[in-house]
Amino acid sequence: MNYDEVVDHLKAHSNADAVEGMARFGINPTNTLGVSIPVIRKIAKEIGPDHPLAQKLWASKIHEARILAAMIDDPKEVTKTQMESWVKDFDSWDVCDQCCSNLFDKTAHAFQVARKWSSRNEEFVKRAAFALMAALAVHDKNSTNAQFLNFLPIIERESTDDRNFVRKSTNWALRQIGKRNMRLNFLALKTARRIQKKNSKSARWIAADAIRELTSESVQKKLRKNP
Repeated sequence: MNYDEVVDHLKAHSNADAVEGMARFGINPTNTLGVSIPVIRKIAKEIGPDHPLAQKLWASKIHEARILAAMIDDPKEVTKTQMESWVKDFDSWDVCDQCCSNLFDKTAHAFQVARKWSSRNEEFVKRAAFALMAALAVHDKNSTNAQFLNFLPIIERESTDDRNFVRKSTNWALRQIGKRNMRLNFLALKTARRIQKKNSKSARWIAADAIRELTSESVQKKLRKNP
């Protein structure tokens, strides 16, 4: 499919009621068609990897087209310049998370930009930093514990940011790192207990929720099977 065919295909699946529902969950309704993620994934599978088309879809500013762009882009062709350009366009948590977990985490620049973006103040840029950390913890099977340990002081440092989209992604990163293996579980819990002592409502929530999951029998049982 070419660009026009893809956009027409997305528009054919538009749903105004879905857009209203998405808005209730904090998703920006601007330029949003209301196309479900399963439908977008199906279209992405039909298209296959296509870096030039991904660039055009992103430039369209259509919400679902940007999610689709992240699904079909080739991570080997994604530069740091592109990542910086796209992250500045993030205006909704779902576009941010889909882009980080479908594309950015597979690039050669993922660890570097996650650390860099964590110091930025823009809400969705900072969310992207921690969404990327979480995605790496889940998807990257080859990186070392040391690479993830470098994220823990950053999570601790930013745990007092009380913006909803930031604190939830900070918590997400901490939990996913702590579920990677027994060693990281132990160290993530140590980090969470330090965070819990901060004089911050956001920090205490992040810590309590992470401790609850990381000490749960289901997580501990899984880690014992694959330490």
